[in-house]
Amino acid sequence: MTISPGVIDALTPLPVLIPMLAAALTLVLGRKPRAQRFITIVALTAVVAISSMMLYLADRDGTSALQVGGWDSPLGISLVVDRLSAMMLVVSSIVLLAVMVYSIGQGIRDGSENQPVSIFLPTYLALTAGVCNAFLAGDLFNLFVGFEVLLAASFVLLTLGASADRVRAGVSYVMVSMVSSLIFLIGIALVYGSTGTLNLAHIAVRMDDIPSSTRTAIFAVLLVAFGIKAAVFPLSTWLPDSYPTAPAPVTAVFAGLLTKVGVYAIIRAHTLLFPDGSLDNVLMVCALLTMLVGILGSIAQSDIKRLLSFTLVSHIGYMIFGVALSTQSGLSGSIYYVAHHILVQTTLFLVVGLIERQAGSSSLRRLGGLAAASPVLAIVFLVPALNLGGIPPFSGFIGKVALLQAGSEQGSLLAWLLVAGGTVTSLLTLYVVARVWTKAFWRARADAPEGDLADNSPSALLDDSSDIQFGDREDVGKMPAFMLIPTIGLVVVGLAMTVFAGRIIDISDRAAADLRDRSVYIDAVRGAEFVGDQAYEQARADEEGTR
Repeated sequence: MTISPGVIDALTPLPVLIPMLAAALTLVLGRKPRAQRFITIVALTAVVAISSMMLYLADRDGTSALQVGGWDSPLGISLVVDRLSAMMLVVSSIVLLAVMVYSIGQGIRDGSENQPVSIFLPTYLALTAGVCNAFLAGDLFNLFVGFEVLLAASFVLLTLGASADRVRAGVSYVMVSMVSSLIFLIGIALVYGSTGTLNLAHIAVRMDDIPSSTRTAIFAVLLVAFGIKAAVFPLSTWLPDSYPTAPAPVTAVFAGLLTKVGVYAIIRAHTLLFPDGSLDNVLMVCALLTMLVGILGSIAQSDIKRLLSFTLVSHIGYMIFGVALSTQSGLSGSIYYVAHHILVQTTLFLVVGLIERQAGSSSLRRLGGLAAASPVLAIVFLVPALNLGGIPPFSGFIGKVALLQAGSEQGSLLAWLLVAGGTVTSLLTLYVVARVWTKAFWRARADAPEGDLADNSPSALLDDSSDIQFGDREDVGKMPAFMLIPTIGLVVVGLAMTVFAGRIIDISDRAAADLRDRSVYIDAVRGAEFVGDQAYEQARADEEGTR
């Protein structure tokens, strides 16, 4: 089947436009929950299909750029689709759809009459649009807009129900996010003051003419902004206190996606704008500390959601590790590991939501006997847990081996320290998930220190639970199909990353090669014969003449 090259230009804006239009429509239909749910599912399904087609076309034809509204680069807004952005779109859209089906199933089963569903669905769609816009952004300010859209939506989702714990976590999250956004704006101002443009391709060329000390200072500012969003140590302390208080679907999508948008921004800035490696040693040290501090924090936790939040921080270190190596194999390993971790971390948080619903708690001090009570739940937890721990032949093992091999090939002292740190972190991750497995699933609940206590009822979006005796808790029945099916679906997709690891790594290799060769991205944005491009070439000629 032959697909016209112009098709990708028509598809490019749709992952942003469709969720935004659907958000507006669901907001209008706030009193019709069934219509809201139908529109939301259709919109997210369409984004999955469109993103998959974009990945196919980007892998077949290479990088492409759409100049929005006919305003040519570098004056107008560029939306750029390459293998990296398309791959991120596909994995993210799959996760967003699965979590939405899960949340709808939870609401239908446990009652949504008193739940803020009319707010949840449009806000979730706005979050989707912000995530997609960040991946497609071809200029710094549009990237900032994508961040702000998803952050504004995340503020609402995090504080749904307005309980004391959620408001407290929301305030902390808002303050940290505002500081990050302010630093990002300062970085944007520095870039514009130095280069006279915000178009990423334009910046990439002009940044070569900026003194190295100035380039390093600008990169440091942007790294701080993106590092906060990605939860890179020492900028990660906000995350374990913010995520666990949110409803299970919200925590799942936050853990799976929001930090990865920050990692994506670091990858894009490092490879396109600042490829000289001036801060690679700093990134390596941060990656090592992120891995070790995160996993040590996880060991100290007794609540599964907080435990997984610390493992989330820890495994961000693997992604930064690959970026800091500044090699094609390192970048390829990072890209593969980002895709793997989005799927596995989201799946585990959805499983924790099922545990809370069935057992009345996510605290290891209260849990026990889950394997006997629900063998299906035990299997659904075990597979992604082993995947996260890096047990062969799962995708977590493949991604970690790729990164460790890239580190050994690079051969510097810091790289070898990262290889050692990554190995230790992987072993400790396995210990952490094994601890959850033995205590929550195989220990008798009567042997748990607080096994006699539980939440009074399953909580969906509102946090209205209170402690009661476990024996007095109403039987919640079997796990709802629309909660279990998307969770199993993500487990299967995670396993598919193992089965088709060769093909996926081939795509990540080609994506890494594109990132290393900046001309691929720059030529795609400047390739069309527009007036803006001619003016740009004239400006470049003037600069050459001045020098």
